[in-house]
Amino acid sequence: MISKPNRLFVIFFLLHAQVWGQEKIAPDTLPTRDLGELVVTATRQQESILKAPVSVEKLNVQAIQQSAQPGFFEAIQNLKGVQVITPSLGFRVINARGFAHTTNVRFVQLVDGVDNQAPHIGAPIANSLGPNDLDILSVEIIPGSASALYGMNAINGIAHFITKNPFDFPGISINQKIGVNNINSPDSESTPFYETNLRIAETWNAKWGLKINGTWMQGTDWHANNQQDLNPLTNSTTGLSADQNPGADRVNQYGDEASNRRTLTLDGIRYVVSRTGYAEKEVADYGLKNLKGDVTLFFRPKNHLEISYTFRAAHQNNIYQRTNRFRFEDYRTQQHALTFQSPKIQFRTYLTQENTGDSYNIRSMAENIDRSFKTDNQWFSDFSRHYLEASGIGMGVTDAMNLARSLADQGRILPNTPEMAAKIEELRSINNWDIGAALRVQARLFHAEYQQDISSWLLPRNFDFQVMYGLDYRTYIIVPDGNYFINPAEPGENLNYWKTGGFIQATKTFWQDRFKVNAVLRLDKYLYFEPRLNPRLAAVYTPSPQQSFRFSVQSGYRFPSIFEGFSNINSGGRKRIGGLPIMSAGIFENSFTQASITQYQRAVQSDVNTNGLDLAEAIRRNEGLLAKTDYSYLEPEQATSLEGGYRTELLGGKFALDADLYLNRFRNLIAQLDANVPKTSNSDSIGNYFLQNSTQDLYRLWTNSKTVSLNYGGSLGLSYNFFKGFWLGGNFTYARLSRQTRGDGLEDGFNTPEWIYNLSLGNPNLYKSLGFQVNFRQQAGFLWESALATGWVQGYSTLDAQLTMGIFKNLGSVKFGATNALNRYYYSFLGGPAIGGFYYTSLTFGL
Repeated sequence: MISKPNRLFVIFFLLHAQVWGQEKIAPDTLPTRDLGELVVTATRQQESILKAPVSVEKLNVQAIQQSAQPGFFEAIQNLKGVQVITPSLGFRVINARGFAHTTNVRFVQLVDGVDNQAPHIGAPIANSLGPNDLDILSVEIIPGSASALYGMNAINGIAHFITKNPFDFPGISINQKIGVNNINSPDSESTPFYETNLRIAETWNAKWGLKINGTWMQGTDWHANNQQDLNPLTNSTTGLSADQNPGADRVNQYGDEASNRRTLTLDGIRYVVSRTGYAEKEVADYGLKNLKGDVTLFFRPKNHLEISYTFRAAHQNNIYQRTNRFRFEDYRTQQHALTFQSPKIQFRTYLTQENTGDSYNIRSMAENIDRSFKTDNQWFSDFSRHYLEASGIGMGVTDAMNLARSLADQGRILPNTPEMAAKIEELRSINNWDIGAALRVQARLFHAEYQQDISSWLLPRNFDFQVMYGLDYRTYIIVPDGNYFINPAEPGENLNYWKTGGFIQATKTFWQDRFKVNAVLRLDKYLYFEPRLNPRLAAVYTPSPQQSFRFSVQSGYRFPSIFEGFSNINSGGRKRIGGLPIMSAGIFENSFTQASITQYQRAVQSDVNTNGLDLAEAIRRNEGLLAKTDYSYLEPEQATSLEGGYRTELLGGKFALDADLYLNRFRNLIAQLDANVPKTSNSDSIGNYFLQNSTQDLYRLWTNSKTVSLNYGGSLGLSYNFFKGFWLGGNFTYARLSRQTRGDGLEDGFNTPEWIYNLSLGNPNLYKSLGFQVNFRQQAGFLWESALATGWVQGYSTLDAQLTMGIFKNLGSVKFGATNALNRYYYSFLGGPAIGGFYYTSLTFGL
């Protein structure tokens, strides 16, 4: 139930409204698939979606307007074959066909053909640098490998955001949204949300065009306060139950992780004890801001020839998640892009710049606030002393543990105090995660590509044969900061990581254009790696204008990102090292797997606590459990994909069906391995050194899985226009990971529910210009595996709804909407925020 104050707040904001300027909703327009609709992403050429050789999902303007989500980016989650996770209200991550991650380096996001990733991250930060809702024309998504045509590590798919040009869409539009979230949250009061969008577009002499877009967004983020213990069995041999665990590692409590735990022998029993740490909400600012804009100048010297220059810039305060959760503060990105387009030739070059500003690592902040009042050595010594004193006067184990923690924590900096605020300000300026928390990265990405259709040079026009080739070059430039990145080859110099490549594509049609064969061959060369070939062969059979069958087979490579190859950071006491030999030479050869060390420590603890062995005897008995690391330096990840699909329209276009099946085979899957090196060269004493974290160097290494991973699944989408404009649609997505072998100590990171389905009902013209849409979404629970947290994510369902009404003679529309309208809080992944209802309206006026 919503409390009375919250009800008043909801009523207040519902007095506002949304209008979509310029885009009139035609009386019979429905958000269904038209098989004659054109797409460009599947083959880099314009073609009907019916004849696209791979699965393509598309959102057009009408579908976006009728969506129950507040904007186009949020509406993507309703598409077939797509998974979206939510690390923040302002940061959503798109994925398809498995291996989801909060930083999705396997899925590429383009805006008018330009990659809008953050260079040092290797993936986009949601839509922070992308188009606003007024400028978006359509969204095209390939849910599956596209690396043969695009390279850029697009082995899980591509999202292509296509914007409006001023020649076809001139005018001025202003959109004002207002919303509310965090209603009935256990961690926050209800909080308002505001977003203002502006678009100005004008042309001169049919040759010159200019468009300007701007967005200002402000709100309060969802809170991440999951107190689930990730380590409940640590002290199971001591008789302490899970809720009494002194070595607890809570999901969104930082400073109590493995590097902040020690094994203490108290009254002859070995206990694992962690420091207290701080909850995320005690050290993170959940304020949300995003100011972004873009300017594009167009020149059309003659028909079918266009030259354009685009400048984009964004400034944001937000929560971001990678291995740890970060507070982005004063985080800035900008992009310059120059494009030349003609019917036969396309040339594009762009430069993206990134500056992390005053951002900080939330986990390091919590750890080092705790250590600032008392070192680990002092704290654990005090804990032991206070426990033994309490135990000595007859106090029970649980009470003695609680008292010892309370006394050891005396003098600790308390949350929400001036002292805490001052300490956060101090640590966020220290760029060393051993003692501070600052994230100070400056990075650039330069890219150039050329594409040309040479069909007319090779063959006569009536031969129905198309040949296209493309060349590209990209380089990443990272300014070493001494903490996050270093340049081991040339200390003090910028870190450069380049690639070059190209593709050739041939398309031939047969049988009066009913059968089309498409072949692509790409060659990519990355620094530190040998050249790799990415081929694709696809075929489409169209027996009638209402149906088509498609099949494709392709293989592709994903090369390590900047972070995977070159990282050099202390992350919670564990050094995260890039997997290239230039970064991690000697570590693989001398390390032992964390999995075997954990097994060894538990066996020693059990023998001492349960079997009555002394420590030396327990060590000798279990040393054989320790296993040397048999993994090595990074190689490119290889994927082979088979896909088949079917599209059709029936009943005069009222019923549409699209289905696909796929099988992916992964080799050298890029993943992470926890491995430790003892601080001794004496092999006879290794067992002693692996009992405590303080006597070993802890690493998380980027490497390749030795197993062959099979990922298979499929999706089905249906839509039906059945009565006076009513539209019923639904889709079902299935994904599963199967491995030949398990237990190799690597995170598999599949992180995908086995099934997801959406059901939608709507009518854009229920009565005159009044329309509505309701969407129900449900997904299964799944295992989430990441460096921050590993555990089970409960399945959930959400109900989204919107009511739209045209105003000002259909120059715009009023939209009242809600996502997760029943306000049932859920987690989209482990370690992220609890997501509740979001209720919104807005007002737009178009001239």
